Amino acid sequence: MITDSERDTVYTNLCHTMTRIGETQAPLFLARFALLAIEAIGDAAVAERLIAEARRALPETPPADAGEPAGR
Repeated sequence: MITDSERDTVYTNLCHTMTRIGETQAPLFLARFALLAIEAIGDAAVAERLIAEARRALPETPPADAGEPAGR
């Protein structure tokens, strides 16, 4: 199990890495990191639960096409 100190160190490294690579590359980096983390977890049910937990922590947002006139 990871300690609070280790978690803080890893999270800080993650944040610094995203700052270094820049805003345009951050989504690609996070997608790659997520795939590597899913492989390291090695359990689909655990990965699905973590995805759901992360999503619940975010506010609801409308779909990207919300507000677009029909037929566009």
